[in-house]
Amino acid sequence: MQAASLPASYGWQWVRDGFGLFKKQPLAVFTWALFISLLVMFATFTPPVGPLLFVALMPIITVMTLAACRHIEAGRTMLPSMWPQPLTRPGLLKKLLVMGALYAGLSITAGLVTFLPFSSELTEGLRVASMEKDLTPFLEAMRVPVILFAVAYLVIAALFWHTPILVAWHGLRLPQALFYSGVACWRNKLPFLVYGATWVLVFLFIDLCAGVLVSIGLSPELAGTLQIPFNIAAGGVLYCSFYPAYTTVFDIQDPLAQSDQRPDQPAQPGS
Repeated sequence: MQAASLPASYGWQWVRDGFGLFKKQPLAVFTWALFISLLVMFATFTPPVGPLLFVALMPIITVMTLAACRHIEAGRTMLPSMWPQPLTRPGLLKKLLVMGALYAGLSITAGLVTFLPFSSELTEGLRVASMEKDLTPFLEAMRVPVILFAVAYLVIAALFWHTPILVAWHGLRLPQALFYSGVACWRNKLPFLVYGATWVLVFLFIDLCAGVLVSIGLSPELAGTLQIPFNIAAGGVLYCSFYPAYTTVFDIQDPLAQSDQRPDQPAQPGS
């Protein structure tokens, strides 16, 4: 596999292309984004099992998302029965589950390595915060380990960003896929920086619009309710934008080539 090194402007181009895919079948993508949002909500309210389960399912979600985008780009209407089809290739589901377990395991390890050395400071910060009824001491104690964890997780995320698709569509072994994904993200660090900054600004803008509604007299509850579908729609565009990020980085000229092969025959690297 040969990953291209793209200019920074491609970070914005991926967002635009993702929006173009979303517009082709907005209802199907919105429904998928809603499903993922429900998974995120479940993970939020069921720590620590929920977040780890969500991370472990990310490779499966990634493959299903990009397979749907491939069909949408080809003009095929996404039906409910089509969503799980990418997982029917013999042995693929097991590989993705192993990949997800490794992803979750590395995330746990990164958390332990970055937070355990600061356990005494965190404990003291929590004690002071409970006595003074002010979270500031605890938040200050959390600052350094959170930054360290963010850096460690960024490296892990880069390793796994393209890995599910490289395994599912190109038949690469997991170590190879991790290597190529990491190299691809490193070569395109500037586009990914623009890409990430763009999405931060998009969601901040949605929050700002909700704040404006509250400032003109709308209740916070109603403003929050109105904000939900916009967050889900933006999430749908975000998920669609994963697809052009893959096809441009690996210069996939004919992304439907893999779908013409037998399910038990993985695509050749570079196809």
